[in-house]
Amino acid sequence: MSNNANKTLFISDLHLDTDTPGILQSLLAVLHDRAEGADALYILGDLFEAWVGDDDQSDIADAVATALMSLSQAGTAVYLMHGNRDFLLGEDFAARCGATLLADPTVIECYGRRVALSHGDSLCTRDTAYMTFRKQMRDPAWQQAFLDRPLLERHMVAQQIRQKSQDANSHKASDIMDVTHQEVIKLMESLQVDILIHGHTHRPGIHTIRLHDAINGSDEAVRIVLGSWDQKAWVLEFSPEGYALTPMAHPQPAAPTKPAKAAKA
Repeated sequence: MSNNANKTLFISDLHLDTDTPGILQSLLAVLHDRAEGADALYILGDLFEAWVGDDDQSDIADAVATALMSLSQAGTAVYLMHGNRDFLLGEDFAARCGATLLADPTVIECYGRRVALSHGDSLCTRDTAYMTFRKQMRDPAWQQAFLDRPLLERHMVAQQIRQKSQDANSHKASDIMDVTHQEVIKLMESLQVDILIHGHTHRPGIHTIRLHDAINGSDEAVRIVLGSWDQKAWVLEFSPEGYALTPMAHPQPAAPTKPAKAAKA
C-alpha cells in the first residue's frame, strides 16, 4: 500500500502561467511524490493566473490536465474550486482532469471531521470595491457574454482586468485585502464546522479562533490558510492523525549550457 494512503492534500493559488515553469514543475512533483496514492487532492482556486475559457488551448493546461487525469485514474479523487483568477474554469476542463468542480463554499467529511472549503475571496468583505467586482464576474449572464467573444478579445480583456486589479491593490491597505473575522465566524457557524480551509490571501498559517456558538461542545475552531506558490509550494496534508501545512522549495532553473570551445588547430 502507498505510504500516502489515508491522506488528503489541499493546495491553492499556484497562478500557473507561461512565466512560471518552476511552479509547474513543483506541481508535477507534488502530484507524483505526495499526491499519488492519497485519498484526495483539493485545489481551492487560482490554479491558473488567468482562464478565459475551456476552449483556450495551452501547453500548461495540457500538462496539468494530463497529470491530474493520471492521478485520478490511479485512484486519487481530484477536486477543483474556482478562484478569483480562474472563475471561468468549466466542466470541459474538469473532465479533462478527471476532476469534480466544487461550489464555494463546500463542506466535506475528512476522516471524521466536518471541514468547510472556500477559495476565500468571498470572505474579504471589507474590500468593498472587490466585492462589487466579484459579484459582476460571477454573474452567469456576464460570464456567458464574455465567453461568446472571440478568444483573442477575451485575452485582451483579461489582461486589462488583471492590470486594473494590480493597480487598485497597490493603493489598498494590506488588512483590507484579508478576510473579515466576523465573516469567517458567520460562515463556520452557518455550516456547523470547526475547521475552515481557504486560500486567496497569500498568508499561509493555522489560526485558532473562538466561535460565538459552540460546535460539537466547543467554541474553539481552526482556520487554515493555504499559501501562494509564488515563492514556495505550500501543501496541506490532512490525515486521521491531524494536519500539517508545509512549504517546499521550487526546483532551481537549469544553468544555461556554455558552448564548447573550438579546438585549436
